[in-house]
Amino acid sequence: MNGDFTFTIIKPRAVAKGYIGPILNKIQEAGFGISSLKMIQLARPEAEAFYAVHKERPFYQSLVDFMVSGPIVVAVVQKENAVENYRKLIGATNPAEAEEGTIRKLYAESIEANAVHGSDSDENAAIEASFFFPSKDRF
Repeated sequence: MNGDFTFTIIKPRAVAKGYIGPILNKIQEAGFGISSLKMIQLARPEAEAFYAVHKERPFYQSLVDFMVSGPIVVAVVQKENAVENYRKLIGATNPAEAEEGTIRKLYAESIEANAVHGSDSDENAAIEASFFFPSKDRF
C-alpha cells in the first residue's frame, strides 16, 4: 500500500544553520502539504526510545547525542505515494552521494550530521508520526 503521508525530522545542525525555511519550501515546492509541524528539543530518553531500533548498532550513541544537541522540527507531510516521493526529494543518506538538488545534497554536512530524516516505509511513517503526534488519529 502506498500511503498519502510520511514523517520527517529537520535535524539539529540544519535547524542551527537556519535551514528550516528553505527545507520546508523545498518540501512544499515538491507538492507536499504539511499537516502537522512543531519544533521541539528531544530529551535523551525520548531520543533513545525513538532510535531504539538502532540500539545494537555502533552509531546508536552518537546518533542519540546528535539528536539531543539542539532543537529539531518534526512534521507529517502529505502527498500521493508520500514515502517514496519524499525519499526521492531528500536524496541518499550520504550527502556526497545524493543527487543534485535534493535536500541532503543542499543542506547535509555528512552522514552523521544529516539535515533530515524521512520514514522508509508506510508502517514506519505511522509509527514515527505517532511518536511525536500521539493525539492524532489520522495524518
